[in-house]
Amino acid sequence: MSDAVPIIVYTRTHCPLCDEAEETIRKVAAGEGVPVDIEFINVDTDEELRAKYGERVPYVYIDGRPAFKFEVDPDRLREKLAAAQG
Repeated sequence: MSDAVPIIVYTRTHCPLCDEAEETIRKVAAGEGVPVDIEFINVDTDEELRAKYGERVPYVYIDGRPAFKFEVDPDRLREKLAAAQG
């Protein structure tokens, strides 16, 4: 079994789109049998991150690469997870 795919989700407090993104990531990863390691970073807790991302969340990185902004597309996520696993 390969290592978990690292995923970073830049989020904000009270962000329904961020909740949707997490749900989609977990559901697709489970359906594909791909282990994921999701890290959530709240941009509201850091002035520099808030300036960089502002309202543009969720912003999702998969395996260190920008992958999604605002919405996670399940089909594209499947592709990105497969590519990250090699």
